[in-house]
Amino acid sequence: MTTASVAREINLTDLARDPYPIYRHLRDTAPVAWVPAADRYLVTRYDDVMAVERDQQVFSSVEQDSLMIRAIGPLALLRQDGEAHQRLRKAAETPVKPRAVKTEWLPRFRQNTEALISAFVDHGEADLVADFAAPLAATNLGTLLGLPDATAADILQWSQAIIDACGNYADAPAVWARNDRAVQAVDAAITEVLPYVREHPDSSVISAMLQAGLNPDEIRTNVKIFIGGGVNEPRDVLAVAACALLSHPDQLTDVLGGTTPWKAVFEEAVRWVSPIGMYPRQVTEDVELGGVALHAGDRLGVVIASANRDERIFDRPDEFDTRREVKPHLAFGGGPHFCLGTWVARASIGEVGLPALFDRLPGLTLTDADAVRLHGWVFRGPLSVPVTWRA
Repeated sequence: MTTASVAREINLTDLARDPYPIYRHLRDTAPVAWVPAADRYLVTRYDDVMAVERDQQVFSSVEQDSLMIRAIGPLALLRQDGEAHQRLRKAAETPVKPRAVKTEWLPRFRQNTEALISAFVDHGEADLVADFAAPLAATNLGTLLGLPDATAADILQWSQAIIDACGNYADAPAVWARNDRAVQAVDAAITEVLPYVREHPDSSVISAMLQAGLNPDEIRTNVKIFIGGGVNEPRDVLAVAACALLSHPDQLTDVLGGTTPWKAVFEEAVRWVSPIGMYPRQVTEDVELGGVALHAGDRLGVVIASANRDERIFDRPDEFDTRREVKPHLAFGGGPHFCLGTWVARASIGEVGLPALFDRLPGLTLTDADAVRLHGWVFRGPLSVPVTWRA
């Protein structure tokens, strides 16, 4: 057992620009390393990430001075463990189970997708992020949550403010100010719908939470969890997958010809660039992880984006390859905190969004591959994907 290496040279700007060379270096030299810029130990190897996932007693989600708690409040299910976490999770999970997604939401996701594409299909050019992936994710999420009066623009604004705050390791005051405004707006929108849903229960997440007995504060807090992760994951995996296919025409040919299923495209995209790249944990007792001695109170950054490119698990991990041998990635986490929105993302993007995009836009092409820029390390995705097609 050793003490952790101190990676003073790592800064948040470099991580946001391109974290993968840094993660590779850490996996090879210091897989559990203290990174002062992040104020925590970064855990970068697949097996160590899995060890954390499996033991919520030692590696707790209840982190002191949590950015998420500061952003949206102390009742967030992602910052609870044990029975408290299970109670909140169970209240929200019925609408997002596979059967509900297939029977209740898939037809509505198709309607949302077709309507969005129809609005720009004749233009011959678009930004896949701004014009399709982002509004699709937001529209689908508003439908699922049960916020009929919230526009896609509202949800996108709220989501970005919340996830920026949850990843505000630089403690920027402007980020907290935007988050506070978003939180007030979300709370107002939920407060408005609760009386109606109480009298007219439906299949939405808000209705499920209410029927399960959650109080209004618990509902408001945990809807913000959905708004944070429920936009950026489907948005970014759609944009990454489309860009990757357009950059690998041989793989696109296989997909369009039916040799490679869309499911494989989705799973490879979410492994290759994990939309949620890191989440926090706190150590509750002295323990060894990755050969490093940790102590009660130590804070971890569990870097699933690095684990999903661990060469000890994945062959040629930095390459996008829809034909690769299937191995379990960690893009949706694991253990008790496995992402609630997994089946929603797989259906709305893997089954609907991506196939519809390539079916409705013949000759889809990247306008300028060099203009596609990814950003972020806690959350990561393309900022813009300009494309053209035969209108």
